Amino acid sequence: MAFQGLQNIKWLRLSHNFINYLATEAFAGLFTLTRLSLDNNELQFFPTETMTRLSEVTRLELSFNPMTYLGEESVSMLKLTHLLLDHNSLQDFSNAAILLSPRLTHLDLSHNQLRILQPMAPGSPKLTRLNLAGNPIYCSCYLRPLREWATRERVRLGGTCGGPAHLSGENLEVVQPVNLRCLSQEAMLKAELEEQVLPALPTTPSPKKGKCPANCACETENRHSSCENKGHTKIPRGFSPDTRLLDLRGNHFHYIPANSFPGTAEVVSLHLQRCKIHDIEDGAFSGMKSLVYLYLSENDLTSLTPEAFKGLPHLTYLHLEKNRFTQFPKGAFKLLPGLLALHMENNAIAKLETGLLTSAEKLRGLYLTSNAITAAAPQAFNPAPDLETLHLGSNKLQEVPTEAFSKARSLAELKLSHNPIRWIGAGAFQPVGTTLRHLYLDHMGLEKVSTDFLAGLGSGLRSLLLEGNQLEELPDLSPLTGLEVINLAENPLLCDCPLLPLRKWIEQVNLKVRATCGHPPELRGQRVKDVHVFKSCPGGMSPSAQHPKPTRAPKPESARVSPPKIIKRVDRKATGKSRKGAKPHTVQKTAMKKRKSA
Repeated sequence: MAFQGLQNIKWLRLSHNFINYLATEAFAGLFTLTRLSLDNNELQFFPTETMTRLSEVTRLELSFNPMTYLGEESVSMLKLTHLLLDHNSLQDFSNAAILLSPRLTHLDLSHNQLRILQPMAPGSPKLTRLNLAGNPIYCSCYLRPLREWATRERVRLGGTCGGPAHLSGENLEVVQPVNLRCLSQEAMLKAELEEQVLPALPTTPSPKKGKCPANCACETENRHSSCENKGHTKIPRGFSPDTRLLDLRGNHFHYIPANSFPGTAEVVSLHLQRCKIHDIEDGAFSGMKSLVYLYLSENDLTSLTPEAFKGLPHLTYLHLEKNRFTQFPKGAFKLLPGLLALHMENNAIAKLETGLLTSAEKLRGLYLTSNAITAAAPQAFNPAPDLETLHLGSNKLQEVPTEAFSKARSLAELKLSHNPIRWIGAGAFQPVGTTLRHLYLDHMGLEKVSTDFLAGLGSGLRSLLLEGNQLEELPDLSPLTGLEVINLAENPLLCDCPLLPLRKWIEQVNLKVRATCGHPPELRGQRVKDVHVFKSCPGGMSPSAQHPKPTRAPKPESARVSPPKIIKRVDRKATGKSRKGAKPHTVQKTAMKKRKSA
C-alpha cells in the first residue's frame, strides 16, 4: 500500500527506475487506477500476484524490462485492454499467458527474442493486434498455426520473418500459411550454408553468447544465464563471471552441496524454485558476495542452519514460501546482516516461539500467510526494532497475539485476515498503537469487539479493513482522524440506537464507508448512512434540528395593508431620520422598495 490514499488517481508512472521487486499489496487501495507504467525498470518476471489486485487497470506498460518468459496464466487482469511487453528479453511466451485477461485486445511483444509463437489458447481474449516486430521470427511450419489463427480470428500481426533466407523480411500479414513449410534435414543444412554467405539483413541482432555450461542459455548483453527446466541433477558450472541473473528453476537438484556456485561473485538474483531441494549444505552459496535476491520457493526444505547462508553479506530478500517447514527456523539468519524481507508463506509452521527473530533484528518484512499457526508466544517478535510489515493472514489464530508485539515498536502494517478470531478485547493493539498504519481484520468471522478494542490507535491509522465479518455493532471510530481507507461491508450491522455513534461518524468524515444494515429485517441491505431510524434515538438529531426551515422574508403585500404610521416608523428606523414633507403614498412606495430589496 505504498500509494494508498490516492483515491482518485488514474495513471501512476514509475518509469525509468531500478524496480526489480513489487510486493503483493504494493498497489492495494488504488481502486480508480486505470493506467500503470513500469517501463524501463529491472523486473525479471511478470508480477502476477501484484497485478491481479489492480481490478480497474486497462493499460499496463512493462516495456524495457529484463523479462525472459511469461508462463501460463501469468496475466490475470479483468479489465486490461493494452499490454506492452516490448523491448524485453522474452524467449518464450506461453499460449495461455493471457488466458485470464478476457478484455485484452492489444498485445505488444515487439523487439524481444521470440523465434516461434503458438496461437493463443482456447478461451483466451479476442486480440485485435499482436505486434511481433523486431523478433527473429522463423517462418517455418512451426509458425503456420499462429498464422492460420490470426487469419481466422482477424488478428493483425505486426512484424517480419527473420528466416529462412527465402522469406526473410516478409511481412507476417502477407506470408501465406501454405508457404510456411519445414524442409528436410538435407535442405535445411543447405539453407543454413546459403544464409552464411548472404549479406546480413537489417534484423534485430541476436544477443551475444558468452561462456555457458551445456544445456543452458547465456546472454552477454543483459548478463542473464538460464538453465530452467532442463532436467539438471547437479548445479551446472562454468557461467560467465559477469552473470548477474542466474535462473536454475525447475531442475532436480535435491540438495545443494558446499561451494556450488564458484565464479559467480557478480550474481545479484539466484532462482532455485521447484528444484526438489530438501537439504542445503554449509557454505552452499559461498563466494556469492553480490547476491541480493535468493529464491528457494516450492522445494522440500524442513530446516536450515546458519552456515548454509555463509558468505552472503548483501542478501536482502529471501523467499522460502511453499516448502515443508513445521517450525520457524529460529537463528538460521544470523549470518545475513542485510536481510530485510523474509517470505515463508504456505508452509506448515504451527507456533511462533519467543525470540523468533533472534539474529534477524534488522528484518523489516515478515510474511507468514497460509501456515498453520495457532498461537504466538509472548514476546515472539522481540527484538524486532525495525519490523514494519507482518502478515499472519490465513492461519489458525483464535485471538489477537497482543503480547507477542510488546517490542515491535516500528510495526506499521499488520494483517490478521482469514483467522478464526471471533472476539477482540480492549487494547488488543495497544503495544503498536503509535506506529500502526494499516490493519487488516477482514473475513475472520469476527462476531464482537470491545468498545476499546482500538485503544491506542489514533490519528496515525490510515486503513482499517473489517469487511466479511459477523459484526452487529461497532464502537465510536471518531478517534481515528487519519483514516483514508475503511471497509465495513458484508457485516450484518444492527441499525438501532447502539449504532448511533457510528452513524454520526459516517456523516462527519469525508470517506467512502461501505456499511449496510443486516438487522432488523425491514432494513436489511440498506446503507447505514441512508436509514432514518437513528432520529428517534436519545441524542439523535430530530428532523427539525437536522433540517431547520429557512426564515422567510416578509411578503411585499404586507406593506399595502399596513397603516401609514407603522410604515413611517419602519422607514425612519431604516433611514435613521424623519422624512418631513413627504406625501403618504411616497412614504409607502419607499417602504415597499426597501422591503423588496431586503
